[in-house]
This record gives sequence, C-alpha cells and structure tokens, in this order.
Amino acid sequence: MLERHELEAFLTLGDELHFGRTAELLGVSTGRISQTVKKLERRVGTPLFARTSRSVALTPVGRRLHDELRPAHARILAALESATAAGRGMLGTLRVGFGSPWGGELLAAAVDAFLTRHPGCEITLREVPADAGTRPVEDGEIDLQYAALPVDVPGLTVGPVLTREDRVLLVPAGHPLASRASVSVEDLAGLTLVTTGRSRSRSWREAHYPTRTPSGAAVAHGPAAVTWEELLSLVGAGRGVSPGAACGARYHPRPGIAYVPFHDAPPLEYGLVWATAAETALVRAFAETAARVPAGPAEAPRLR
Repeated sequence: MLERHELEAFLTLGDELHFGRTAELLGVSTGRISQTVKKLERRVGTPLFARTSRSVALTPVGRRLHDELRPAHARILAALESATAAGRGMLGTLRVGFGSPWGGELLAAAVDAFLTRHPGCEITLREVPADAGTRPVEDGEIDLQYAALPVDVPGLTVGPVLTREDRVLLVPAGHPLASRASVSVEDLAGLTLVTTGRSRSRSWREAHYPTRTPSGAAVAHGPAAVTWEELLSLVGAGRGVSPGAACGARYHPRPGIAYVPFHDAPPLEYGLVWATAAETALVRAFAETAARVPAGPAEAPRLR
C-alpha cells in the first residue's frame, strides 16, 4: 500500500524529472524525495528512475507505473474535492466557457440561478474562440464549456443537451438559394463550405460541415474561419456558404447574408462538457442548474 507522500513524490518526480523542482513543489528537502523514491524502489524490487549526474529518466517499469497511477491519483483527488465541496456547502470557483452569444445568455442565466442557491461560490464566464474546439476545457483553462455537440473527446464528460436549434444555410444575399423558402442537405452538392473548428474531431466536423450529402454527392470545403465574424465576412464576400444555427440570424444579422432554413437537417444540439478527472460536486451542481434554465427567448428569429 502506497503512502500518500510516496505517491505524490513518485508522480511529481515522474512529471518533473528533476529532484530539486520536485522537492520545491512538494515543500520538502531533496534528500527526502531521494529517500522516498529509494524506499519505493526497494518495495517494487526494481529501479523506477535511471539517474545520472545530469539527468533523471523513468525506466520502462517506472513509466508503466506512472501511467497507471496518474489517472487513479486524479480520481482520488477529484473524490476528495467533491467530498470537501459537499461538506462546505458548495464553496469554490468555477470558470465556464461559451462560444456563441446564445450560449453566453443561457450561462449567464444559469449563473444567476446558481448563485441564488450558493452565494458563497464565484463563477466567471469566458468566451471561447470559434476554432478552439474543446481545447480550453481539455487543457484545464476552464472547468465547463457550453459546446456544440457531438463531443467525443476521450477524458471529457458530456452533460445533457441544454438547447436545440434548427439548422440554416448562410448564403450571400445574391446567391441563387437566397430566395428559396428552404433548402435540402442535398443542395450542398457542388457548393463550397466556409467552415470553423479545424481542431475538432472528424465526427464533429462531419456532423456540422459534411463532406458528402446523404445521397453521396461530394461537398467541397473552402476557407476555414477562426472567428464567427470572419466566417460571416467570408460568406458575405461570396467565398462560400456555411451551415449554422437559425438563432444566428437574431444575433448576427447582416444585410449581405441570407439565413435559409434546412427542411431535412436534424437540429443542432448544445450542452456542457467538462474534464472527467476534474469533475466535482460543484461542476455537477452547475450542470444540473443549467439544465433547468429556460433556453433563451421564445420568438422565432427573422431569417430574412
């Protein structure tokens, strides 16, 4: 059975590969780290680190042990944090990200509702760039993210669907499709799509920016936008068309762009995602609160 100080010393040294930095991070002496590692190696029966006067490296056995212990240690810390939060009555700080104005509005309402019940918490909202995907929550920069689904990233938990939005096609005002009452997914054949989310998974990109229509016809991909303003500018300039959410017409009205409804595309779905290893009672409670918040204004957006 590993003692806590042994586990932390081994994992930290495995991350830093430097006795001095490890000792500084853990607030103990370098000698203490060296003694702890030697004791652990005697227990295992083989070296866990290869040491020279200039470098420290994990041995193959050490690497395997480190890789197997790291996720278990993260789960232990998450469980302790969850218990502590429950015992303290939901105290703590949450950083929540969003990438669309309708997501920001829903989260702002969720924050108000949550703080009414848990006034001791602090919650900050942060806008996520359109091309960032879920990297901010994967990298630990934020605790939860309102994201367009599907999200199939290992290590992320996907909460319930919070909102559903009808799909539209953004086209230049002078485009032949701009005067149509609606379009079909098959109409994408032969068109060029302006896209976002280059860092997203293939399944996400295919769900939002298909490369083929249901009948198998090819759909070309053109410019990739970094921000929504860039995407709108590219569409308005005639560089391509782009599928999107119907409510975008309410938040991003442009005289040079028409929002034409799809009559055969499934709705876009949005929900909260968070790092599974960093899940806490506070994270779960906020996700549950967000799921109870009404999803935006009831009036239909003007598409033209």
